[in-house]
Amino acid sequence: MSALLELLPDLVFLMRRDGSVVTHVGGHGVPDLRWGGARGEAAWSDSSTALIKQLVRQSLARRAPVEARFQEQGRDYEVRVTPQGPDKAIGVVRAMLPGSRDDSTEANGERPRPELDRRGFLKHLRESMSVAALRERPLAVAVLYVEGVQDIAQVIGARVAEQIMSTAIQRLAALTDSDAGMQPQWYLGQLGENVLALVMDTSDRDAIEACVARICASLRESIDSSGTEFRLTPYAGVGILGLDASSPKVLLDHARTAATEALRAASDKVFFYNDTLQVQALARLDLATELRDAIANRDIRFRYVGRYDLATGKLAAWMGYLRWQHPLRGNIPPAEFLRLAGTTGLALTLSRAALQSFSEDCTTLLAQCEPDVRISFGALRDHVAHEDFLADTQRMLAGQSLPAERLELRISEKTFVTRDPGDFRSLQRRGVQLVVDEAGRGMSSLVSLASAPIWGLQLDRAWVAAARSDEVARKVCRAAISMATSLGLTSIATGIDDTAQRDALLQMGCRYGSGDLYAPSASDITDCASAA
Repeated sequence: MSALLELLPDLVFLMRRDGSVVTHVGGHGVPDLRWGGARGEAAWSDSSTALIKQLVRQSLARRAPVEARFQEQGRDYEVRVTPQGPDKAIGVVRAMLPGSRDDSTEANGERPRPELDRRGFLKHLRESMSVAALRERPLAVAVLYVEGVQDIAQVIGARVAEQIMSTAIQRLAALTDSDAGMQPQWYLGQLGENVLALVMDTSDRDAIEACVARICASLRESIDSSGTEFRLTPYAGVGILGLDASSPKVLLDHARTAATEALRAASDKVFFYNDTLQVQALARLDLATELRDAIANRDIRFRYVGRYDLATGKLAAWMGYLRWQHPLRGNIPPAEFLRLAGTTGLALTLSRAALQSFSEDCTTLLAQCEPDVRISFGALRDHVAHEDFLADTQRMLAGQSLPAERLELRISEKTFVTRDPGDFRSLQRRGVQLVVDEAGRGMSSLVSLASAPIWGLQLDRAWVAAARSDEVARKVCRAAISMATSLGLTSIATGIDDTAQRDALLQMGCRYGSGDLYAPSASDITDCASAA
């Protein structure tokens, strides 16, 4: 009961521009502070009454919320006034806890913009929901997961990540000012180092989508820090008051659930909460159990795709990609079970099991290709980052199923930059070929690329596929190929589906590639496990 009372404001009132009180509702904690009569003067001191009237006029003039602090009967209070139409405003009064004063309040008591910290935002949200329930007004909450912040903290440093996030929030604060008077009204809060929340005074889905899309577009804009350009990727989920929940905690939880679904789907669309999301979450829990069994039973195997010399069409390497053919669910996309493995702590176990399967497949592959064709293995991020990764690889080579000079290791760029480039020199001296995969996706580290014993640089498939119609994608591909050439690396492209695309990449300077264009010659070996 005490926790419930803490959620209630001490007083909520509706006041006209002229200072007359339309209605008021008392809360708790102010037994001697009541509003009587038609005007505030009946129960409040002159100074408090004058301040509240001034706030009402300011709020109506600005068409935006304003806040202030004051003292009444020896106790500190804070009040927030929000416009409700052209000539009325709602005020929410809350008693301040002892020791909660700070120096951020201006001389007149006004705080023009609510704080973005978690505590201040949650208090603001509770007030907004109380007002919305009192006035029977709509309200929606969006949670935004901002991907990229944690990677910056891990690769570069926590302070840089905080600076990037702070810059993004300041940009959004400026957007708040530019939106004053527009519909819907909204305000922002930060719930974690990479989690934001947005409160909107509407339940209209189109309006919500438009508002959240503008916020996400601002977050996606590049941020320059010390000459380095950073990009963040937001994923948004929404919960609607009354429809999805009636308490702040549950509403936030539902919005988080929807945002998690958007993140899982890697979608730039706004996800709205619904009951099926909970069902899907339970289904993924079942899938996690099945994934553990599939790893133990060696049900997750490889399919192999050929990489070819773009000029001659000669096979250069077989690249292994994990495949899980579930007996009931059918083919499960790698993006789904790899993400699930990472979140359930199975990624390292899966990658080690995959390395063992890869070693077994190599005997069949080597017997069916020329001596200069390499076999390529893509290790999972958790495995590459683990201290035993190099030892596991050396142990696989010691089994003599694959000569070191025939092995190629593909490591995503985002993962590669987290390790010391010198760690891979022992493998390079044995003849193992290293390829940085997914080049151009997210952040890069030219220093690591330039100093490491790398042979090749493989472009991200999305950029290669988009290069036929998107000028930006063509520029990215051209830049990545030029960078590889400048660093003395071999450029590799994936997703080459026709001769025009092949010729375009050849003209850019790319040497090797794979895709549907070479599918007929690659069909002989699509699943080494079944061939064995």
